[in-house]
Amino acid sequence: MAITIEIPGRGTLRLAHLVLDVNGTLACDGVLEPGVAERIARLRERLEVHLLTADTHGGQAAIDRALSLSAVRVRPGQERAQKAAFLRALAGESAACGNGANDVAMLEAAALGIAVLGREGLCREALAAADVLCASGADALDLLLHPARLRATLRR
Repeated sequence: MAITIEIPGRGTLRLAHLVLDVNGTLACDGVLEPGVAERIARLRERLEVHLLTADTHGGQAAIDRALSLSAVRVRPGQERAQKAAFLRALAGESAACGNGANDVAMLEAAALGIAVLGREGLCREALAAADVLCASGADALDLLLHPARLRATLRR
C-alpha cells in the first residue's frame, strides 16, 4: 500500500502514511467538511490514514464514526512536538496536512507537507513549513488521489 510520485528535480515520493490534523483542516467548528469522508475512504485503499486532534470543539467522536477511524488525541501543551513525534514514529514516508501553529513541526517533518487554507484560516508559520498550499481539506486529499497534480506543482 503506497502512493509513488516521481517528481522531476525532486526525486521519488513513496508515501505510506497520511497524517491529518482535524479541526481547521478536515472540519470547521467540529463538523466534518463536505466530501472529506468519501475522499478519505478512497485514500485508505492506498495509504495508512491517521487523524491527530486536540478535539477543540468536542465533535471528534462523530468524525471518527463518519470516517471509520480513531483519532489520536494530543494533550494540551507541546502539541507541535506531539504531532511531529507521532509522524516521525511511522515507518515509511508520510504526507501531512494541517493549518495551525501546532501543525508546523509535523509539516516540516513530513516527506510532503500540505497546508490548508480553509474557513478557519491558516497560520503563517504552517504556510512556510509546507510544500503545497490548498484551499480546503478536500482539495488537499484530491492532490493525493490525483498525483499528477502534485508532480506538476512540485517539479523543478
